[in-house]
Amino acid sequence: MFDLKMERGFTLIELMVVLAVIALGTALVSLSLPDGDRRALNQDAERLAALLESARAQSRVAGVPVHWRATPGGFAFDGLPATAPPLPGHWLDPNTRALGNAPLTLGPDPIIGPQAVVLQRAGSSTPPLRVATDGLRPFGVENVPP
Repeated sequence: MFDLKMERGFTLIELMVVLAVIALGTALVSLSLPDGDRRALNQDAERLAALLESARAQSRVAGVPVHWRATPGGFAFDGLPATAPPLPGHWLDPNTRALGNAPLTLGPDPIIGPQAVVLQRAGSSTPPLRVATDGLRPFGVENVPP
């Protein structure tokens, strides 16, 4: 009688299919990861929107005008009440820049005019972001139309 022993293991085709699936999965994951420059700019934009809303609220409570302006190293809030906690004046990422130098007026009136600040990363091809309000709604982050 013949003793047929079956060899155990994977065929070359099976190994190639597994490698192809792993390569495809790796490619999809790498494409879905956010861009580091974009993420840093988005964090600064979201933070600025929150700071502008905080300054706007402080302006309304105190009844004094508060102005935001860009500075070479970041930004400044002018006119905040002395009793209010100080707001930060620097970007989270040192490469973030505000384009233009027009100041924003944040109050004390509950309705302000439409205002916006465009943020961009220095030395990067990341598209700029806009931190804007229509005067009624809170400041929000939006993409700059091309």
